[in-house]
Amino acid sequence: YRNSFSIPGFSEGKRVVIQFDGAMSNARVFVNGQEAGYWPNGYNTFYFDITGLLNQDGQNNTLAVRLENFEEQSRWYPGAGLYRNVHLITTNDAYIPVWGTYVTTPEVNDDFARVNIQTKVHTPGEGVYKLTTEIMDAESNRITSAEAELTRFNLNQFSQDLIVENPRLWDVGQPNLYKAVSKLYKNGRLVDEYITPFGIRTIEVIANDGFYLNGKKIKFQGACMHHDLGPLGGAVNEAAIRRQIRIMQDMGVNAIRTSHNMPAPEYVRIADEMGMMLMVETFDEWSIPKVRNGYNRYFKEWAEKDMVNVLHHYRNNPSVVMWCIGNEVEEQSNPQGAKVARFLQDICHREDPTRPVTNGMDRVDQVFNNYMAAIMDVPGFNYRSFRYQEAYAKLPQQIVLGSETTSALSSRGVYKFPVERKAMAMYDDHQASSYDLEHASWSNLPEDDFIQHDDLPYTIGEFIWTGFDYLGEPTPYYSNWPSHSSLFGAVDLAGIP
Repeated sequence: YRNSFSIPGFSEGKRVVIQFDGAMSNARVFVNGQEAGYWPNGYNTFYFDITGLLNQDGQNNTLAVRLENFEEQSRWYPGAGLYRNVHLITTNDAYIPVWGTYVTTPEVNDDFARVNIQTKVHTPGEGVYKLTTEIMDAESNRITSAEAELTRFNLNQFSQDLIVENPRLWDVGQPNLYKAVSKLYKNGRLVDEYITPFGIRTIEVIANDGFYLNGKKIKFQGACMHHDLGPLGGAVNEAAIRRQIRIMQDMGVNAIRTSHNMPAPEYVRIADEMGMMLMVETFDEWSIPKVRNGYNRYFKEWAEKDMVNVLHHYRNNPSVVMWCIGNEVEEQSNPQGAKVARFLQDICHREDPTRPVTNGMDRVDQVFNNYMAAIMDVPGFNYRSFRYQEAYAKLPQQIVLGSETTSALSSRGVYKFPVERKAMAMYDDHQASSYDLEHASWSNLPEDDFIQHDDLPYTIGEFIWTGFDYLGEPTPYYSNWPSHSSLFGAVDLAGIP
């Protein structure tokens, strides 16, 4: 890709950052012929400071972006190119950086909520720096405010506590939102303003009991969703995302697992705005390969960087209620696998101690034996619902999540006879019956899993595979031309239930 751009009002003392919401993949970014940076993960958001690479007057700069997908890079359709938005962010040399705020609600009750806002600032040179923070409601009414002056003991980070009386809680189907407006002053002059949308809500996982949102027990009636938008491809499209989430809500879904990758910023914002819980997933692969050119090529060098970016990006979003660090990774069968899981979970705890962490595991005996299941905040099991009672008996958490369930197969409007339960049934028309009696070889019918989650009090819910059909994995027609769409969705590729 090649484009030209100018920065209006650019002068000495200005800073410019370029942010990519997603670039598939192996992105190398050049400004005026000089490399600004490299980021291999095609799903994650990343940014570079390009101030020193711009023309002196800020005019007529050339941006070049080189992207490259490899063969056997993914197990499904990943998309390609600049399929998410790109932003130029201009600030003064004193500024609040990208993802520079962290909002938590350490105390929430019917009377008030205590909102803690930590704000990082970049403050070059001498001067008196002051930060004012205002909390605004959905109607842009100022609810409360705080002011603080930076001292050398703050280490360029403010911590402010603000009280919101009679808070409106963010909840499923009740997307009450606030925003924090942070204003940085230097010697009395406003030098930067940063807006952080957030919600007030509580989450808790209680052993031997369940998952609580705002003090009320709730089970995940979830669906796994790939990032593509069916015939629209992988490019982000707000109207299509809203339509997908609305259809899922109409079906009774209250949570979505972003399988198996970091979601687009628009997806998370829309989930905030529509009252849909999210389990944000990071990786389908760690350092042991599933596919030849998958994330295994980058894991050791890039895993922590990718984790920090996604955690900082979405830790203020109330829809995000849990992090998921992996999906059916090969390390399940490795004696050292639990240490890798702990490494990733520790990053989550360090950067965001407010949310639990899970991992989608499908090799039950192996993760019992190498303790991977035992070290997770929430042990997540992909399929194997008939092992839930054994997991409850053996694991210390006394809680079980169905991180992926069902994998039923169907084609809208197609009915096969005789009507009978089948696994991996194949037909000449490359379809599956809509009588909801066909499933993959490794899975069950939906009712098999629903019964477990209804009957076992220590299960906290499930995420069916999948909410929508997606591009790739046309089980059981793996290599049968022209099959290229999955048949797993409760809703088909065109978005029709």
